[in-house]
Amino acid sequence: MAAPKKGRRAPASQGHPGRALILVLIAIVGLIGGMFYSGTLTPRLGIDLAGGTSFTLAAQNQPGKPNAINETNMRTAAGIMERRVNGLGVSEAEVQTQGDNHIIVNIPKGTDAKQARQQVGTTAQLGFRPVLTTTAGTKTPEPKPSPSQSGANGKGKGDKAAGGKAQPGTQQNASSSQSPSSKPTTQGRAVTDVLKKAPSPKPAPSGPAKPSLPATPPPPPGGAGIPPALQKQLNALDCSTKASRAAAGQKAAATKPSDPVVACKDDGTQKYVLGPVGVEGTDVKDAKAVFDSQQGQGWIVQMDFTSEGGKKFADVTGKLATKAQPQNQFAIVLDGAVVSDPRVSERLNGGNATISGGFTQQSAEDLGNMLSYGALPLSFKIDDETTVTAALGGEQLHAGLIAGAIGLGLVVLYLIAYYRGLSLVALASLCVSAILTYAIMTLLGPAIGFALNLPAVCGAIVAIGITADSFIVYFERIRDEIREGRTLRPAVERGWPRARRTILVSDFVSFLAAAVLFIVTVGKVKGFAFTLGLTTVLDVVVVFFFTKPLMTLLARRKFFADGHPWSGLDPKRLGAKPPLRRRRGSAPTQTKEA
Repeated sequence: MAAPKKGRRAPASQGHPGRALILVLIAIVGLIGGMFYSGTLTPRLGIDLAGGTSFTLAAQNQPGKPNAINETNMRTAAGIMERRVNGLGVSEAEVQTQGDNHIIVNIPKGTDAKQARQQVGTTAQLGFRPVLTTTAGTKTPEPKPSPSQSGANGKGKGDKAAGGKAQPGTQQNASSSQSPSSKPTTQGRAVTDVLKKAPSPKPAPSGPAKPSLPATPPPPPGGAGIPPALQKQLNALDCSTKASRAAAGQKAAATKPSDPVVACKDDGTQKYVLGPVGVEGTDVKDAKAVFDSQQGQGWIVQMDFTSEGGKKFADVTGKLATKAQPQNQFAIVLDGAVVSDPRVSERLNGGNATISGGFTQQSAEDLGNMLSYGALPLSFKIDDETTVTAALGGEQLHAGLIAGAIGLGLVVLYLIAYYRGLSLVALASLCVSAILTYAIMTLLGPAIGFALNLPAVCGAIVAIGITADSFIVYFERIRDEIREGRTLRPAVERGWPRARRTILVSDFVSFLAAAVLFIVTVGKVKGFAFTLGLTTVLDVVVVFFFTKPLMTLLARRKFFADGHPWSGLDPKRLGAKPPLRRRRGSAPTQTKEA
């Protein structure tokens, strides 16, 4: 006697549909919990909804540098622009690269659009200034006059005792063993050999400072070479906050190159009194990050100057090399902020120099880009500019919400009128999809800077129809099975494979269109593409892990299983035909002719 065939094991959604529903519930609770944990309960609004100014900048190669548009230069330009925008006193400005050659600048309401346009497009100011004195970046009280103090009236973070001892070496590379310098800080900009970052000296008594500035211009008047007015500004300067650094950078950038200035380190750890500009940034011919494996110095920055710049740099370094710490240092100043402060141990001839010590690849490339271009590494043109008032943004958001409510209402009316009881399944699925979409958009704001703009709202409205279409496909497959004479439970399971294929193909096409749109477009249209792609993925998740398991459970309920007229699955209304069944021996015989 033949053994009975074993049936195929039912999938999880059929055998244990409750597990899938519990999984969806856990995901919802986790996302909502993440919203409360992060303190973000509403999505970030874009400029067109919250009000403000938005620029889309397209990068252009500079003359003589046809391959300047690359990821590193775009990142450097975005960083410079962000520093400038922050200098306007804007606390929530966004500057980010988009694609290969675009930068998006979003400035919230309350900012002068004309001033912002000038800030993001003008050339950066880069220069080499001699260091007159340096101290910690926090605000310091007025020092009492003391004839025993030199120009170095404080010490920076991570200082060590130093006697200003210079180490000999070559112009581009140096042995790291020759340098008893301090440990590299997080900035990692110690300069080997000819250029080293010297540790700030302790405020110990020393001899009188030399009256000359470590630069080509004559020294300013005043005790120890520091004018009392600059000393007062230095003591009052506080570089510990981003806003104060931005204000100090703006003031320093507006100072004439021939005048001394007070400036902050870009990370706020130190503040300086700097002499007049000795070498302009435009005198740097080229600078690049190189990994030095021969002498074990790691990542270094090699600089090449123009012929005129090489002469200036040789004169400046020749004077700096004779000074004591910290006046043997020069500051590399970008837009009024000090990005590096190496020390000089000897005169640098030949028009080149090497900066090394404690660099990472990222920091070496960033400094190399700043030095190489002496300005923004690329030129930009404004492709798109949008200014929206807060009132207009609120009106657009209100109109978008009304449009979404009308679209959702029409879909709900259609589902109730046509599918009756099945509409409850569709509405529950739409609610789950809406909760997941809202929570994810809210969390993506602080995570990746996602902002909900008007095109994104349009994408969410379009997604209502895409999600409802998936339910309709599944419902119609179930109805087709009932029309063929099957009961509800077999119809739910037999209709699912065919509906699943159709849903996956449809959603794949929608996601592909959204992905292509996201890649090839710039500006606000990306918001529409991103939202459309996100909701399409969530549609697949909801249909597979919520709608199908819920239908499996409801098929066991009498209201739906018996085909109640209001269930939407009444066999009579669907025109179901009774199944054809043959009885044994009842087959008609055909008369055969002789």
